[in-house]
Formats: sequence, structure tokens, C-alpha cells
Amino acid sequence: TLPLPTTMNRRHFLAAAIAAASAGPLFSALRGAHAAPAAPAATPDAIVKLQSRWRTLLAPGTVVPPAGELLALSNAEWKKRLAPAAYNVMREDGTERAFTSELNDEKRAGVFVCAGCALPLFTSEMKYDSGTGWPSFFTTIPGAFQTRPDNGLFYTRTEYHCARCGGHHGHVFNDGPPPTGKRYCNNGVCLKFVPA
Repeated sequence: TLPLPTTMNRRHFLAAAIAAASAGPLFSALRGAHAAPAAPAATPDAIVKLQSRWRTLLAPGTVVPPAGELLALSNAEWKKRLAPAAYNVMREDGTERAFTSELNDEKRAGVFVCAGCALPLFTSEMKYDSGTGWPSFFTTIPGAFQTRPDNGLFYTRTEYHCARCGGHHGHVFNDGPPPTGKRYCNNGVCLKFVPA
């Protein structure tokens, strides 16, 4: 058998979304079976504290690019900088196939940075297992992302992209764990993990 590609175009994504929607009860049951316990922070104040201490999870000597220092490259430069699957998702709004990212199972302490520009985006304390097949987070490092409406499917979703390089990362949904109720559903090819 041939290996499945790790990314898909919008047409394949749409077909997969329709198939997933038609299997709604089964998907919901499977998702519930894999969902992790609620996020550890229990109050809005705890979230603010979690977001403010992200630097404590950086490895010693890690250089952090400032979010305000924008990185603008040509398409040719992005193609040289990114792996083909990452280029497809980050620069062409593709979608990584579910359950293909090794970062789904990443449990070590550390920071998830943008694969395009190394901007810190999430910490390991913000991650949880949503059961969806993509790395999921209930909050972000402040200032890491910008959002915009995405009307590419049957309904409007909120797409988020790196504040520094503009790379597409995924969509944020309102079905995450307490206390935020958010699920930042991130394509794994858009992230690099830096252990503490």
C-alpha cells in the first residue's frame, strides 16, 4: 500500500469533513473517550498567571524573536525555509491529516514555537488531548496570533495565524475544556517543540 500524504487540499478536506459530519455520533463518542481531563488552571486569574510564566519553560539560552519584529519572505524563500508539508499548510492554508503529527503525543515540559519563524506560541501546560488528531491547546502565549474569519466550509470558523510571519496554524473553536472553553486546533507541521 502507498503511504497517505500528510497534508490535503481543500477539496479532500471538504470530503473528509462531510464524512466526519455524517459519522457525528461515532466521532463524538470517540472524541469523548480520548479527551483528557479539564485543563489544570481553574480561574481566569490562573490563566493570566499561566500565560505570564511561559518563559520559565524555555530551555536555557533560547533566543526568542519579538512578536513585533515581522518576518516577510517571498514564496521562494518560504519554500526553501519550510518542509513541503509545512509550506502547504502555513502558506497555502492546507490542512495536515489528523493523527499524523508526532506532537500529538508530546508530553514533555517545554514551548511550542512557530515552524516558520520560531515565535513562541504555546507551552506544554496549555496543551491537552482533544481526541481530534491535531495538537490542541486551551490558551496561547499572549500576542502570538492574529485571527480572521474563514468561510471556506459550510459555516464561518475563526482561523488563527502567527503574528510574526503570518503563517496559517489552524482554527480556534469554542468546545475546549474549562476554564477558557477554547480549542486551538493546530496543524502539527506548523510547530516545533523546544523542550525545557
